[in-house]
Amino acid sequence: MIKKENKNLARKQRAKRQSDIIGTATCPRLCVYRSLLHIYAQLIDDAKGVTVVAVNTNMPAIKALIKGKTKREAATIVGEELAKAALAKKIKAVVFDRNGYVYTGRVAAVAEGARKGGLKF
Repeated sequence: MIKKENKNLARKQRAKRQSDIIGTATCPRLCVYRSLLHIYAQLIDDAKGVTVVAVNTNMPAIKALIKGKTKREAATIVGEELAKAALAKKIKAVVFDRNGYVYTGRVAAVAEGARKGGLKF
Protein backbone atom coordinates (compact mmCIF):
# COMPACT_ATOMS: atom_id res chain seq x y z
CA MET A 1 0.00 0.00 0.00
CA ILE A 2 1.28 3.44 -0.90
CA LYS A 3 1.28 5.86 2.01
CA LYS A 4 0.21 9.43 1.39
CA GLU A 5 2.73 12.09 2.37
CA ASN A 6 1.62 14.27 5.26
CA LYS A 7 2.48 17.74 3.95
CA ASN A 8 1.53 19.56 7.15
CA LEU A 9 3.89 17.34 9.19
CA ALA A 10 6.70 18.10 6.72
CA ARG A 11 5.95 21.84 7.05
CA LYS A 12 6.08 21.63 10.85
CA GLN A 13 9.45 19.88 10.66
CA ARG A 14 10.80 22.62 8.37
CA ALA A 15 9.42 25.25 10.77
CA LYS A 16 11.19 23.57 13.68
CA ARG A 17 14.51 23.82 11.82
CA GLN A 18 13.90 27.58 11.46
CA SER A 19 13.21 28.06 15.17
CA ASP A 20 16.24 30.32 15.62
CA ILE A 21 14.30 33.23 14.07
CA ILE A 22 13.58 35.56 16.99
CA GLY A 23 11.86 38.93 16.99
CA THR A 24 12.58 41.84 19.33
CA ALA A 25 10.73 45.04 20.16
CA THR A 26 12.68 47.03 17.56
CA CYS A 27 12.71 44.25 14.94
CA PRO A 28 9.73 41.91 15.45
CA ARG A 29 9.15 38.59 13.69
CA LEU A 30 6.70 38.66 10.76
CA CYS A 31 5.02 35.26 11.04
CA VAL A 32 2.83 33.98 8.19
CA TYR A 33 0.19 31.25 8.37
CA ARG A 34 -1.87 30.17 5.41
CA SER A 35 -4.95 28.00 5.35
CA LEU A 36 -6.82 26.87 2.27
CA LEU A 37 -9.04 29.96 2.25
CA HIS A 38 -7.29 32.64 4.31
CA ILE A 39 -3.88 34.07 5.08
CA TYR A 40 -2.77 35.43 8.44
CA ALA A 41 0.25 37.65 9.16
CA GLN A 42 1.37 39.01 12.50
CA LEU A 43 4.31 40.82 14.03
CA ILE A 44 5.52 39.12 17.21
CA ASP A 45 7.85 40.44 19.91
CA ASP A 46 9.39 37.21 21.22
CA ALA A 47 11.17 38.96 24.10
CA LYS A 48 7.83 39.90 25.68
CA GLY A 49 5.79 37.13 24.03
CA VAL A 50 3.18 39.48 22.58
CA THR A 51 1.66 40.10 19.17
CA VAL A 52 2.29 43.69 18.15
CA VAL A 53 0.23 43.82 14.93
CA ALA A 54 -2.00 41.21 13.28
CA VAL A 55 -3.77 41.30 9.93
CA ASN A 56 -5.71 38.55 8.13
CA THR A 57 -8.22 38.07 5.38
CA ASN A 58 -11.02 37.45 7.91
CA MET A 59 -10.97 41.04 9.18
CA PRO A 60 -13.97 43.09 7.97
CA ALA A 61 -11.80 45.97 6.74
CA ILE A 62 -9.64 43.59 4.69
CA LYS A 63 -12.63 41.63 3.38
CA ALA A 64 -13.91 44.81 1.72
CA LEU A 65 -10.52 45.38 0.04
CA ILE A 66 -10.10 41.83 -1.29
CA LYS A 67 -13.59 41.31 -2.64
CA GLY A 68 -13.32 39.86 -6.15
CA LYS A 69 -9.54 39.37 -6.00
CA THR A 70 -7.49 36.16 -6.19
CA LYS A 71 -5.91 34.63 -3.09
CA ARG A 72 -2.46 35.82 -4.16
CA GLU A 73 -3.70 39.40 -4.63
CA ALA A 74 -5.40 39.18 -1.23
CA ALA A 75 -2.10 38.08 0.31
CA THR A 76 -0.36 41.12 -1.18
CA ILE A 77 -3.04 43.38 0.31
CA VAL A 78 -2.58 41.70 3.71
CA GLY A 79 1.16 42.45 3.52
CA GLU A 80 0.53 46.08 2.60
CA GLU A 81 -1.99 46.58 5.41
CA LEU A 82 0.38 44.94 7.89
CA ALA A 83 3.12 47.34 6.81
CA LYS A 84 0.80 50.34 7.28
CA ALA A 85 -0.12 49.19 10.79
CA ALA A 86 3.53 48.52 11.64
CA LEU A 87 4.69 51.91 10.40
CA ALA A 88 1.94 53.51 12.51
CA LYS A 89 3.57 51.82 15.53
CA LYS A 90 7.00 53.05 14.37
CA ILE A 91 8.26 49.62 13.31
CA LYS A 92 10.39 49.80 10.18
CA ALA A 93 12.36 46.52 10.16
CA VAL A 94 11.18 42.95 10.68
CA VAL A 95 12.51 39.40 10.51
CA PHE A 96 10.52 37.21 8.09
CA ASP A 97 9.32 33.86 9.43
CA ARG A 98 7.71 31.81 6.68
CA ASN A 99 6.68 29.20 9.28
CA GLY A 100 7.93 26.23 7.27
CA TYR A 101 6.12 27.19 4.08
CA VAL A 102 8.02 27.32 0.81
CA TYR A 103 8.77 30.92 -0.20
CA THR A 104 6.44 31.05 -3.19
CA GLY A 105 2.86 31.94 -4.01
CA ARG A 106 0.86 33.55 -1.21
CA VAL A 107 3.74 33.51 1.30
CA ALA A 108 5.96 35.43 -1.11
CA ALA A 109 3.03 37.75 -1.91
CA VAL A 110 2.73 38.73 1.77
CA ALA A 111 6.45 39.53 1.81
CA GLU A 112 6.19 41.56 -1.41
CA GLY A 113 3.24 43.50 -0.04
CA ALA A 114 5.04 44.23 3.23
CA ARG A 115 8.11 45.45 1.33
CA LYS A 116 5.92 47.57 -0.93
CA GLY A 117 4.28 49.02 2.18
CA GLY A 118 7.66 50.13 3.56
CA LEU A 119 8.96 47.37 5.82
CA LYS A 120 12.63 46.39 5.56
CA PHE A 121 13.76 42.75 5.69
